[in-house]
Amino acid sequence: MSIVLDLGGLGPADLAVGPSALSELMASLHVLAEPEHHPEAAGWAARAAAAGPELHDELSVFAPLWARYRCRLFFPRTLPIAANLDEELSAIAALPAEDFLELVAPGVLGTNALPVPPARELRAGAAAAEDFVRRCLRRSYARGELARQLVAAPLELRDRLLAVLQAADTAFFAEDWSTLRPALEDHAREVRRRLAVLPLGAPPAEVPQPPAGGAPRGTSAPGTPISLRSPADVLTELLPTAARVGPGERVRLDKLQIDEVKVAPRPLVLVPSARVWPHLTVKNEHPSCVVVQYAARGTTPAGQLTLRDLHHRLMALTSPARMELCRHLLGEPITTSELAARLGSSEPQVSRALRTLRDAGLVRSTRDGKLVRHRLATDVIQRLGHDVLSTVAR
Repeated sequence: MSIVLDLGGLGPADLAVGPSALSELMASLHVLAEPEHHPEAAGWAARAAAAGPELHDELSVFAPLWARYRCRLFFPRTLPIAANLDEELSAIAALPAEDFLELVAPGVLGTNALPVPPARELRAGAAAAEDFVRRCLRRSYARGELARQLVAAPLELRDRLLAVLQAADTAFFAEDWSTLRPALEDHAREVRRRLAVLPLGAPPAEVPQPPAGGAPRGTSAPGTPISLRSPADVLTELLPTAARVGPGERVRLDKLQIDEVKVAPRPLVLVPSARVWPHLTVKNEHPSCVVVQYAARGTTPAGQLTLRDLHHRLMALTSPARMELCRHLLGEPITTSELAARLGSSEPQVSRALRTLRDAGLVRSTRDGKLVRHRLATDVIQRLGHDVLSTVAR
């Protein structure tokens, strides 16, 4: 399963890259709400929870908004990206009731599988609103109660949410953000550099003279250097589980969803995060832009797997013969011939089993003179449980 982003028609000028304090706060609140999904952040989550114990009940009320289906309210909607959290919260405070409903109602329902009525129909007492509340309630009591409050008094719920976000900022996020923000800004500058400059040693390229009526979308003025890296190239460099697919500027993102998103003529906004891992979030529903929130380099454990990699590792361990071979490889490095003698198998049979395990990253082979010795990659086996969780959680 995957989401395919069609980036055809986008130029470097159509990509915005930068951290968002509000998106990072949402990712942090998700970790607090579901710490069992984020064992790598257990220490931070414990400290943050201890810093604001009085927030627990209110954060629980709004937790559906930062569950697996992230509410669109917490992502950039205008460019340039706001400079700080105060600006982003002020923009929420200025939202009219209907706009707030449009952004929040899908997050309360928490799924793309069920339609959400237009915001103008979500009025207290309206049949569409009552049906929306019932559908949210069928998903969970917390979602149903939040839907009821949203329909009854959207602006009151907006102000209550803002108060909770401001309290979380005071309790733990402001200090955390002061530490995280510089590295995320450095990362964003590096991404912009990749989009704006030629690869090292490449000859300078010139933008052709634009046709009458002005420069084409995504190009610079005539005679200025242009990038030889397309947005699709840069996106696949950024995301370990992304890959170019098919003709054109199409990128497949490893997600538990099936969708194809044509980005242009909207811009693509890339929001690096230090707390979002292992998730990768794509928000396509707003007409202003398409947003991808992803884990910045240096904030994730090494060796992030694709679903295919995970499948290969699990399948490699399903064979009783290969599992028995792994048990022999655990203690010490062993040659193929010695393994064959221990197992009572032929060397070609053992070689095939070793190749399967090695291709899956579960066995390492090293040359010792004329001999090749094999040993189980115990660090990979130990990580496999966490790899399963983090790969599924994307």
